[in-house]
Amino acid sequence: MRLIPNFLTFVAALLFMVPMTVLAAPLQPSDREEIIANSVDLLEARYVDPELGAQLASRLPDASKEWSDIHDPQDFATAMTRWLREASGDGHLGLSYSEAPIPEDGGDAAFSQAEMERWYGAQLNHGVEKIERLDGNIMLLDLRVFPPPEMAADVISAAMTVVAQGDALIIDLRKNGGGSETSNLITGYLLDEGEQPLTGIYNRPRDEHRASTSPAWVPGRKFGGSKPLYILTSKRTFSAAEALAYNLQALGRATIVGEVTGGGAHPFEYRRVHAHFALDLPEGRSINPITGSNWQGVGVQPDVEVNAEEALATALDLAKRAVRK
Repeated sequence: MRLIPNFLTFVAALLFMVPMTVLAAPLQPSDREEIIANSVDLLEARYVDPELGAQLASRLPDASKEWSDIHDPQDFATAMTRWLREASGDGHLGLSYSEAPIPEDGGDAAFSQAEMERWYGAQLNHGVEKIERLDGNIMLLDLRVFPPPEMAADVISAAMTVVAQGDALIIDLRKNGGGSETSNLITGYLLDEGEQPLTGIYNRPRDEHRASTSPAWVPGRKFGGSKPLYILTSKRTFSAAEALAYNLQALGRATIVGEVTGGGAHPFEYRRVHAHFALDLPEGRSINPITGSNWQGVGVQPDVEVNAEEALATALDLAKRAVRK
């Protein structure tokens, strides 16, 4: 399961950004019909909210008439994504275009793997943007994405080991659009005891609940559960980044400083709807066992609400006071 923004890159502010690619052949009417028909079936059968999924499925064919003159594949994906998100209020729901053909057999997994490398690969240092030791032995860790554990859990673990020496820690998620389960791995470094309750998932197609806890053991050094911890947020903080902030806030472990976050709590999967398109389909609902709820549509509410630009200075001041005590 992924809690990531649809390669939309990060949240509402970047909703309509489009990566520059060498385009394939122009989209034909038959292509659009195939995409819409398969998307309608998936929305009805698998979207996390059955009632909303049915509404979207019934409205999509008529809405798609407005895109009948769009022949550029990426422009079509952008237009359909815009409509899906406006109609649903779900920042994870969308349509992704792939220049390379998506295989029919195992195509979902193949496309997913390629996207993981694109958005979380070594070229981005797997999301670790910066580690800095500030005055007063306060550590700053700037994380931009959360890579899948199988890709870079060792990099995340190394970063957490470095910041463990601080007397206080500030984790900057203001430009973090989400990612994968390494967000849960991080909680193991920030708590004294493992297996604390974290946000779990209800999967609609399987009618299955999956609980989640912080890891009982993590490699390297732990920052621990007693030193001051601050999480910086902005409107761009989304998905798995929100999950980390929400979990730590629910556990009473961190002080959230900044803006209300983007509000994306529905994990999604890629579902092939055409040889070059996949529907980014939320099929699960996040449920935190402490709050009984999640941050979908409302965002994580900061403990100290300030403009994103002021969040670091505010948290640093709070950290210095806490360390002096």
